[in-house]
Amino acid sequence: MSAVANPATVAECLRVGAGFSQGDRNWIAEQFATLDARLAGFHADATELEVSVKDREARGQKVTLECWIAGRQKIVTTSAEEDLHAALNDVRDDLRRRLNDAKTRQEPRNNKRLRDTGQPDAGLPETELDDTDTDTDSGSGSDAPRADAETA
Repeated sequence: MSAVANPATVAECLRVGAGFSQGDRNWIAEQFATLDARLAGFHADATELEVSVKDREARGQKVTLECWIAGRQKIVTTSAEEDLHAALNDVRDDLRRRLNDAKTRQEPRNNKRLRDTGQPDAGLPETELDDTDTDTDSGSGSDAPRADAETA
C-alpha cells in the first residue's frame, strides 16, 4: 500500500459501544495498539472501529469488534471468552488476520486474471488440428507429414 497522509490509528478511530465506558477506552486502545501497523495503510477519516460487549463479566459475555474502512466491506469479529482481556485480545487478533486476508485476497485475483487470458487462445488451434487429423486419415500423402509434425 502506498503511504497515507493521515494514517489511521486505534487511538483516533476507536469508539466504545455498549458495555464499556469512556474510562475503559484508554486501556482498550492500549491493548489494540498492535493494530496500528495494519491500519496505517488507510486514511484516519475513512476508518472506524467500535468495540462492544454484551453481558459484561457474566458467563455468556460476547465481545464484538467492528471495523469500517471506506471502499471495503465491514469486518465484524466476535469472541465468547469469559475473561474480558482474553476476549479483547481474541477479537483484536481476528481483526488483524482478516485485514491481512483481505489484503492478500486482492493480489492473487488480479494476477489470476492476467494468467487466464492467454490460456484459452492456446487451446483452440489444437482442437481444430485434431478435427482435421480425423478428417484426413484416409486422405492424401501431403497431409501425412503435417499429422506427424503435430504429434511429434
